[in-house]
Amino acid sequence: MAFSFKKMLGKEDSEEYVEIDLTSPEQHDNKVIVKPFALKQFDDINDVLNSLREGYTIAIIDIKTLKSKDIIELKRAIAKIKKTVDAIEGSIAGFGENIIIVTPKFAQIHKTILAKKEKIDFIN
Repeated sequence: MAFSFKKMLGKEDSEEYVEIDLTSPEQHDNKVIVKPFALKQFDDINDVLNSLREGYTIAIIDIKTLKSKDIIELKRAIAKIKKTVDAIEGSIAGFGENIIIVTPKFAQIHKTILAKKEKIDFIN
């Protein structure tokens, strides 16, 4: 919303305006929140996605229950989470068989590639 101070003072010949924000600023702490989630059904991802879209949440997602109930729903849920992660330019990684970690853009997950151990036979 723009106001003309010169118009208010009776000097209407100038086109200079000053922007004044009349809304009260919301207080955002901008702190990183590490938040645990449990996927028991497909609809549980809505809370995860909303938290990730805020931009300050690192999500630790337990997928064990949904994995044991319905693997197809789990794959759908993970695909939807991956799509959101791509949109927010975040990172996603699995830890073990039942945990997924999702981070926003400013955080990165260190991923190591496990190399296959090669047998070296020494012949004497």
